[in-house]
Amino acid sequence: MDPVGLERSRVIVQLIIRMAMENRSWGYTRIQGALANLGHNVGHGTIATVLHEYGIDPAPERGKHTSWSTFLKAHWDSIAATDFFTVEVLTLRGLVTYYVLFVIDLASRTVKIAGITSQPDEVWMMQMVRNLTDVEEPFLRHTRFLIMDRDTKYSAAFRAALTRERIEPIRLPPRSPNLKANVSYCLLC
Repeated sequence: MDPVGLERSRVIVQLIIRMAMENRSWGYTRIQGALANLGHNVGHGTIATVLHEYGIDPAPERGKHTSWSTFLKAHWDSIAATDFFTVEVLTLRGLVTYYVLFVIDLASRTVKIAGITSQPDEVWMMQMVRNLTDVEEPFLRHTRFLIMDRDTKYSAAFRAALTRERIEPIRLPPRSPNLKANVSYCLLC
């Protein structure tokens, strides 16, 4: 395709995406009509393909749920995420695995190491909630949502303690590794 044709295609794709996102009730026919008003003849199939490639649902489904990236952008200043990573340490007793709990504030991209332990039991996790919401040094002061995976270390008691502190725990759906990737991607935006 020639450079002019490529640019025209790029403009049409951007128009389709913009029309679909700004007018959630518009279906393929309405978008096709709006594009025709602008002098672009585009078929239903092309519109459907573009929306599918960009992860945009058809009109009836588009307004029923909020996409993960839209949720993150709308609540950016009040979201933090938490996870664990492990460190293997060679000690006199042999190789010991330490679990490092960290929290990242999405708006400021500040990372806090909440704690390190070789046995992250429920008592330790409850202490981490107290540390993160402490009056003197509350890392989660402006946080309304804390994103976490479904690790059993984030027990019901842990989530209830967050709720008492007015922080809503957002648990990722089971078997959804791409959601954490979206959080990471949005950090780079």
